[in-house]
Amino acid sequence: MQPPISTRKDQRRDAILAVASEVFFHEGYAAASMSTIAARLGGSKATLYNYFPSKEALFEAHVRAQCGQFADGVLDLPDEPPVADVLAGLGGRYLDHLLSDWAIRTFQIIVAEARRTPELARIFYDVGPAVGLARLQRYLERAKARGLIDLPDCELAAGQFLSLCRGHRHVACVLNLETRPSDAVIESEVASAVAMFMDRYAVRDA
Repeated sequence: MQPPISTRKDQRRDAILAVASEVFFHEGYAAASMSTIAARLGGSKATLYNYFPSKEALFEAHVRAQCGQFADGVLDLPDEPPVADVLAGLGGRYLDHLLSDWAIRTFQIIVAEARRTPELARIFYDVGPAVGLARLQRYLERAKARGLIDLPDCELAAGQFLSLCRGHRHVACVLNLETRPSDAVIESEVASAVAMFMDRYAVRDA
C-alpha cells in the first residue's frame, strides 16, 4: 500500500531541501543554481519548480525549516525551575546549536549575501534570532512578574544574556579560525554567562 499523496509530497519536499542545503553549503548561495539542485536530485527542473518557484524561495524554505527546528528544540523555557537553571539549560542548547556546522555555514551564507539580497537576511533574522530573543524576553517578563528577578528592561536583558553565551566563540567559528569547542567548554562558558547575568539581575534581599 502506497503512502498518501500528501505524505509522498512532504517526503519529496524534504529530499529537495536536504539536497539544496548541500548545494548551498558547498557552492554558496550566489553560485548555486536550480539546475545543479535538480541534477543532484536526479529529476527535472520542472519538477523542482513545482515545489519551489525560485532559488530564493528554496533558500527561504531551507532557513525556515532549520530555524523552526531550532525554536522547537532550544527555546523550551518552563516557569517552574529556578531562573538560573532555566537559563543554564537554554544557554547550553543555544550555544550548541549556534556552533553547529549547519548554523555556522548558514550564517556565513547570510552574511555573504546580506548586501546583495537583504530580504534573505531579514527572513533569517525574523525566523531565527528574533524568535529566540522574543521568547527569552517573554520568559524574563514572567519571572520578573513573579518577583524572581529584577530587570528594568527585559528585552535588553534577553539580548545581553544571549550575547554573553555567544562570547567570542561564534565569530571565531564563522571566520573558520576555530572549530566547535567541546561540550565541557560550552558548559563552562554558559555557567559563567549565567553567573554574570544573575549577579547583575538577581533579586536582592532588602
